[in-house]
Amino acid sequence: MTKIVRFILLLTVTLFIFISFSVYFTACSETEEWQPEAAAIFQPVPPEAPVPEDNPMTPAKIDLGHKLFFEPKLSRSGIISCNTCHVVGAAGVDHRDVAIGEHGRLGPRNTPTVYNAAFLRAQFLDGRAATLEEQAVGPIQTHVEMDLTPEEAMERLEKTGYRPYFREAFPEESNYFTFDNLAKAIAAFERTLITHGSPFDDYLQGDREALTEDEVAGLQLFMDNGCMSCHNGPLLGGQTFMLFSHAAQQEGDDMGRYNVTGQEADKYVFRVAPLRNVEMTYPYFHDGSAETLEEAVSIMGTSQLDRRFNEQEVNQIVAFLKTLTGEFATVPHPVLPR
Repeated sequence: MTKIVRFILLLTVTLFIFISFSVYFTACSETEEWQPEAAAIFQPVPPEAPVPEDNPMTPAKIDLGHKLFFEPKLSRSGIISCNTCHVVGAAGVDHRDVAIGEHGRLGPRNTPTVYNAAFLRAQFLDGRAATLEEQAVGPIQTHVEMDLTPEEAMERLEKTGYRPYFREAFPEESNYFTFDNLAKAIAAFERTLITHGSPFDDYLQGDREALTEDEVAGLQLFMDNGCMSCHNGPLLGGQTFMLFSHAAQQEGDDMGRYNVTGQEADKYVFRVAPLRNVEMTYPYFHDGSAETLEEAVSIMGTSQLDRRFNEQEVNQIVAFLKTLTGEFATVPHPVLPR
C-alpha cells in the first residue's frame, strides 16, 4: 500500500469520525437547547395538591373519602360508585365514549380523569364546578349518573354504619354527619390522586437523557406549532377554556360551556384538556370520538392549528405525549361498612 493510499484512508477515517462527532454534539446541543425553554413553559407535577383552608386533610378524612369514593350505596341501584366511571386502576377513567349511569343511562360526555384534578382551575368539561368539593356531589344527584337526593344518600350511609367514620373525620363539629362533609371527605381523598415522576418531569428538572431523540423532536413540534399556547403549566392544560369543534360533531351536539353560562360566545367552548397521563385516558375529546392518540393529534392539528401533521410528525408528538405518564400509586379497594 503506497503512502498516498494510506494517507487517503487515514484522511477518510478522520473525516468520518469528525462528522460523526459533529452530528452527535449538534443533536445533544439541540436537545439541551429545548430543555430550558420547556422548563419556562411547563412545570413538573407537584408532589402534593393545594389544600383549601375550610377542608384540611387528615388521615381520618382521607380514609372516609376513600370509602365513599368506592361506595355503591350512593347510587339508587346500589351498584354504581364514583370509581365505576373514575376507575383508579385505569388512570381515573372508564375508557368509554361517554359515561354510563343508573339503569344504563348514557351521560352526555366522556369521563375526565380524576387524577391530578386537584390542580384544575375548574371541574367538569364545561367548568360548572369550581372545586373538588362542589364536583363530588354533582354525580350523586344527577339523574343519568347516581340519581340520589342528599337526604337519601345520608340516610343510606346512616343505616350502613358510616356515622362513626364521619365523627372521626370531623371531630371538631357537633353536626358532623352532613352531605357537605361527604363532599369534603371525597375531595380530600381525591387530592391524594397525584401522578408526578414522569419522564417529562425528570427532563424539566434537568435530566436531559430522560427523553429520546424522537420524544424531544415531538416536544419541539408541540412547541413550534402552538400547542403550548393552551397546553402549558404543570398539567399541560386544564386551566383555560377554548372553542373546539371537529368533523365528528353535528349541529345541535353538546354546546359545552354555553349550557352553563347561556352566552353566545361560549357555544362549543370546553375546558382545555390536561395532557398528563393522556396516553392512558382514551378515548379522547368531550364526546370520546377519537379512539387513539394518533387520531386525536391529527384532529387537533387540523381543527385547532390549521396544520396537517404528516405521519412522522404525528408519531413524534405522540412519543412526546407518552412521556407525560406519571407514577400511579396503588389504590386498594377499601373495606366498606356493612
